[in-house]
Amino acid sequence: MRTTDIRTALDDILNQQQRPLEDVLDRHFSPGYTQRTNGHCDDREAFAQHARKLREVVASARIEVLDELRDGQRYADRHRVRVTKRDGTQVVQEVYLFAELDAEGRFARIEETTLMLEGAEADREMGNMK
Repeated sequence: MRTTDIRTALDDILNQQQRPLEDVLDRHFSPGYTQRTNGHCDDREAFAQHARKLREVVASARIEVLDELRDGQRYADRHRVRVTKRDGTQVVQEVYLFAELDAEGRFARIEETTLMLEGAEADREMGNMK
């Protein structure tokens, strides 16, 4: 079983935009995927809308994993994402993430909190944009 990780999943969504989004989602996220970001809950379809919006806004991203832990099907990390938006502005967010993987090694559930380190106030909710 080859398991995913947040760096690879985010890179595929944000930097590999030539790859069809549905293929990326199928590779990294289970069909029943759910995500809660800063208290806001999404199912996989709502997450797909979020990923599509990110692809519209983001020109490139650098993902730096600061801490990463695995225990069976449990996964946790702390990572920073430095985004360069299509308008040239930058946003830096630090993310605290706890996840559960499915039997195929894809994310089944993610619970995360984001902290904006750099960027405009309007970008504070980048983790929930649709």
